[in-house]
Amino acid sequence: MEKLFRWLFGKQQPPAEKATDIASTAPLTEEQLKAIVSSQSPQFDLPQLVAAAGQSVGKQRELNEDSLLAVTTTMAGNSGNLPFGLYIVADGMGGHQFGEVASNAAVRTVAGYVIKKFLPYLFQIKADLLEESFQEIMAAAVNEAQRVIQREAPGSGTTLTAALVLGQQVTIAHVGDSRAYFVYPDGRIETVTRDHSLVQRLQELGHITAEEAENYPHRNVLYKALGQGDILDPEIFTLAFPQLGTLLICSDGLWGVVAEQDIIRAVNESPNLQRACQNLVTAANAAGGPDNISVILAQLIG
Repeated sequence: MEKLFRWLFGKQQPPAEKATDIASTAPLTEEQLKAIVSSQSPQFDLPQLVAAAGQSVGKQRELNEDSLLAVTTTMAGNSGNLPFGLYIVADGMGGHQFGEVASNAAVRTVAGYVIKKFLPYLFQIKADLLEESFQEIMAAAVNEAQRVIQREAPGSGTTLTAALVLGQQVTIAHVGDSRAYFVYPDGRIETVTRDHSLVQRLQELGHITAEEAENYPHRNVLYKALGQGDILDPEIFTLAFPQLGTLLICSDGLWGVVAEQDIIRAVNESPNLQRACQNLVTAANAAGGPDNISVILAQLIG
């Protein structure tokens, strides 16, 4: 104890460590650094989700009625790993009172409901199995958001596109005309959701063509929105997360003004997802930015 006291408070130097206790380190060589930086197809031992988000009020709106949420985590260990992600975009209906309140309530309510259900499943050592299916959980979350919006912002409404990712599966809950896409590195893009809009319905019935739909005067009119009507019938379905692909969720402030080929190029040619989000937002603003812009990108790597 006396020696320890003299070492702590006196001038005596701490005892030398044994050689076996000292970690040996060395800087990477120039060749090693170049190999790491220039690698075009990195390999990951641990499959995991990576995600990024971007948002802008746009060029022609003073108020941001969009809300978004991106939550990503991975639990990994000797028994394997479980990537988990929850990604939501909600676009408050323009021209309705409290559109921003509706979109914010939708995101908070759905996220709170889903995360509360999954926290024990993800983080408890002996968690009970989920009693409901993923689709049942998402449906209950959306219906709860419907009740919250009608109570807190009556008369308002919002779109909602939410993606729950667990392992290799993605479960989508969708109402309105925000969209989910799969973007592939070979230049393909797949629209995962279906717009609940008047122009989309007319196109499905064969009354107008896809070319006419692009310039249809009432293309933003929705026949289904969260917070509107007594009975809500959201679309809920489960897909395999795209291998080597990217999940894109966005409001119509992006897809309504940026061509699909430009979306593909921004996603595939950007060095990372955050830059891709920034480039997509910039492209929408460069096209006039007539509406609020929200975008989320997620990839399953490894």
